[in-house]
Amino acid sequence: MAEQNTQESVKQLTDKELEAILRKSNEKADFPEVKFDEFEKPTYEEWVEACNALLKGKPFDKIMFTKTYEGITFDPIYTWRTGPSATDKILPTDDYPGMGDFLRGATVNGYKCAPWGIAQACDETLPKENNELLKHEIDRGSTVYNVRIDTATADGIDVMDAEKPGDIGVSITALEDMHTLLDGLDMEKIPFMMYAGTSSLRMLALVAATLKAKGKDVSKVKGVIGANPIAQLIKRGKLNQPLEELYDEMAESIRWTRKNAPQLRTIFVRSDIFSNGGANAVQEVAYTFAIAVEYIREMQKRGIDIHDIAQSLQFAFNTGATFYIEIAKLRAARQVWSNIMKAFGAEEKDRSCKIHARPAMFTKTIFDIGVNMLRETTQIFSAVVGGVDSYENDPYDATVRKGDEFSRRIARNVHIMLQEEFGMLRPIDPAGGSWGIEALTKEMAEKIWGEFQKIESLGGILKALKEEYPQQQILEILKQRFKALDLRKDSAVGTNMYPNMTEELLDPRPEDVPALKKELSEGVEKYRADMDKDFLKEKLEELKAADTDIVEKAIAAFSAGATISEVRTARAAKADSIEVRKIYAHRWTERFEKLRFDTQAFKKETGKNVEIFLANMGPIPQHKARADFSTSFLQVGEFSVHLNNGFQDDEDKPGSRWDKCVEALKAGCDDKGTPYDCAVICSTDATYPEDVPALAPRLKEVLGKGTLFLAGAAPKDMEAVYREAGIDEFISVKANCYDILRMLQQKKGMKITEEEVK
Repeated sequence: MAEQNTQESVKQLTDKELEAILRKSNEKADFPEVKFDEFEKPTYEEWVEACNALLKGKPFDKIMFTKTYEGITFDPIYTWRTGPSATDKILPTDDYPGMGDFLRGATVNGYKCAPWGIAQACDETLPKENNELLKHEIDRGSTVYNVRIDTATADGIDVMDAEKPGDIGVSITALEDMHTLLDGLDMEKIPFMMYAGTSSLRMLALVAATLKAKGKDVSKVKGVIGANPIAQLIKRGKLNQPLEELYDEMAESIRWTRKNAPQLRTIFVRSDIFSNGGANAVQEVAYTFAIAVEYIREMQKRGIDIHDIAQSLQFAFNTGATFYIEIAKLRAARQVWSNIMKAFGAEEKDRSCKIHARPAMFTKTIFDIGVNMLRETTQIFSAVVGGVDSYENDPYDATVRKGDEFSRRIARNVHIMLQEEFGMLRPIDPAGGSWGIEALTKEMAEKIWGEFQKIESLGGILKALKEEYPQQQILEILKQRFKALDLRKDSAVGTNMYPNMTEELLDPRPEDVPALKKELSEGVEKYRADMDKDFLKEKLEELKAADTDIVEKAIAAFSAGATISEVRTARAAKADSIEVRKIYAHRWTERFEKLRFDTQAFKKETGKNVEIFLANMGPIPQHKARADFSTSFLQVGEFSVHLNNGFQDDEDKPGSRWDKCVEALKAGCDDKGTPYDCAVICSTDATYPEDVPALAPRLKEVLGKGTLFLAGAAPKDMEAVYREAGIDEFISVKANCYDILRMLQQKKGMKITEEEVK
């Protein structure tokens, strides 16, 4: 009652009266001064000692340090002692964003005045549908027109001759297609992005001719219509135009844009050919910069100064799965590029590195496809923290099909949430000052610089490619990645770990390629039906003979009705003689996906599967951990694992658990008595010395040629004993999951689609 009266009295006091009482109380109180120097600051060595106590004899160096594919080792904890040195020549620590070597960002104010561009790629095959998608994206929050063209268009091949028009984007053959694509787009206000493939000349001329016809001011157009011929060479193994001619077109494109469209870049150096080949972050950046340096030297030979080259360069990097590595990669990339440009004599304003980015297709999966949303969220977050200028976030279903309204919306909204809900526009270089990220950035920059210098020592990227140095280096990392997945040291949720056995794959919604090709071809033929063939021939001859003003002559040829193939062949009728070993695009989970598809195909064809019996010994707590592990391990191959609650002795019959287990195995996996293909003994290390010698021979006799597994890694002194008893393989964290599953498929008689890693 007294407490209640006190509360009521307090409620009756005004705010001012309460404030006065508290102030008077504080004035009377004699609070001691708070000091923290009485606490002794722990040392790193003391922290290590505390860790070792928790590790209980396990090796600190092995458990606490993590090696990456870049040859970098993650420390378990970073302090000022492992941060960058103030005397280091590559990584000064006193820079500010937009200054010095641009490690902390390309602009002084970060995203506060200019948020990163939301550049969602539009890849519809038909120009009209792509146009509608571009408008839709802008209406829903995108801030960049990002047009993805198909393979044929990038190589300068008309739709009539294209093998698969619309494979990855829009098909463009003639001026009418570009008119349709750009219809109603506000090109004077909204940045435009297009990767043009081998040469920017064709797409640049088509865009310029379209804007000219529509009365638009091309000088106001900003963005990139960029080429990357060396990347196309690596992708195809050869080019359909001489590389020297492509360099000439690159130089002419720079001259034309600097005069007519100074805000438009025409060299788009992208890293995806390396990243999707399996390259680590160091290789990705170093080889991409080596390509850019090759372009710089070739442009300088053609009389282009370093300022104009710098203003024409745009980089595009892929963001991978290792969050901190990706942040460090982007920060280090700006720093290294600044040093490269400094070596070319560029002024400070021309040393910054304009970076576009997108999630690496290498990291995406087909199974449990919704997890791609989570992967891509961390990838865009690392890109934003790393300070990219623009980003395109792929739809989560991009491994199966072109995105739909739902998947596009999810991808786009990640940008918008980061910008408007999570406050990522506010901090400038939020990674700056982090001991861990600064240390990783320093080491990343040193390794990128070292690998770049290796390419230089080989005579540049082209000579290195001819010697197959980058190809071999990337292949080695790819094999390491695959092996780590095979051993499940790396986890791909839903693929090599935690598979969803009830999953229904998305409908790929394949396009009717013949119908699309027919529609597009007829559109081109209709557009060209009334053209003046003699006039077109004259314009193509002028283009062929031109040494200067090539872009203007290409504009004239397209305006006269030329196709992209005609413009390409007018410049160079013969293919280039340069050939290099390809770098093939991969995804890290592709081998496991093929494995699972093989099981599905076998089930569909025969109605059968690999049938697995769990020989669970003892009560549930005794066998559950290893039974669960073995089940997940084997279901990665989409095999049929038959569960049970374990086999236990009857009170008056010691060893009867073994009899029960053998009888259950003999009974088969269904009412028809279909025999099992393999069995897994699941229990504990403590019980195996008794169970395995007694049970394994009997199970093996029933299985015949079937496989008998033991769940868990056998102690060295017991492995031979267990194998002698009949154990064929061990299922444990050390086991090669991929090899074991493939072995079971082969024994079942499945058709294997495994391909050589290349």
